[in-house]
Amino acid sequence: MPLDIYVNVAIGGILTGLVYGLMALGLSVIFGVVRVVNFAHGEMMTIAMYIAIVLFAKLGLDPLLMLAPIAVVLFVAGYFLQLRLINRFITRPEHSQFLLLVAIAIIIVNVLLIIFGPDAQSVQTSYSFDSYQVGPIIIDATKLYAGAAAIVVAVALVAFFRFTAVGTAIRACADNYTGAQVIGLDVNRLYALTFGLGAACVGAAGAMLVIIIDVTPALGPAYTLLAFVIVITGGLGSMSGALLGGVLIGLTEAMAGLLFSPSAKSMFAFGILVLVLLFRPQGIVGRRTA
Repeated sequence: MPLDIYVNVAIGGILTGLVYGLMALGLSVIFGVVRVVNFAHGEMMTIAMYIAIVLFAKLGLDPLLMLAPIAVVLFVAGYFLQLRLINRFITRPEHSQFLLLVAIAIIIVNVLLIIFGPDAQSVQTSYSFDSYQVGPIIIDATKLYAGAAAIVVAVALVAFFRFTAVGTAIRACADNYTGAQVIGLDVNRLYALTFGLGAACVGAAGAMLVIIIDVTPALGPAYTLLAFVIVITGGLGSMSGALLGGVLIGLTEAMAGLLFSPSAKSMFAFGILVLVLLFRPQGIVGRRTA
């Protein structure tokens, strides 16, 4: 098989992996600050994907152009979900948090099934079959646009946490919950803001991913699991680790689909996870805790 085919497939996997990384970044941000594992993460992404499909079908709006509005909708939903419901479970045992978020995930899947049915739906934009050629390398336009958008959103999120007062306050809450309360920070609202930002990330990722793959309500649990694989591989709670893990898993899936079969993609992704857990349990860029 010619070398350029491997290169083309690898580039496509990396670009898709950037979107995966953005999806996992939302999960990593939520856990890193709130210390709650969002077991409804993939289901929230399917909500964003269906919003994009409805906007495209009814109004002809490109999902990438609707990326920001869709992210805002998911931000508001995540903000109030954390503020009104999840905050009440912050101090409860972890199994209570698990059951709450699993219940939310199941409700989302079944509501989407009632509204949209079980059939796969997709978006066909004007550039769905376009590509760019650079010598022997052919880059799929949809994956290129989605990957570039994922980088922009990720950079904006990192800049928010590092260079804004609110971002600094959120990091203070993550570092020392009690200390943040002592100095007068409204921890519950900052937690809600963080959960909203994580939901906005997954909403943006859904708007990007819908131009690459078909969506069904059953897609949510699979992508929740994929997000866990990515953040554990990269390092749970690490923003850079989430992006790196997404790229690694995207590349692994693409090459496994080429060298073996599409059905082998998940096997190799979980194989990477097993190796990371064996030899670097804190993740590729994660810090070992004492």
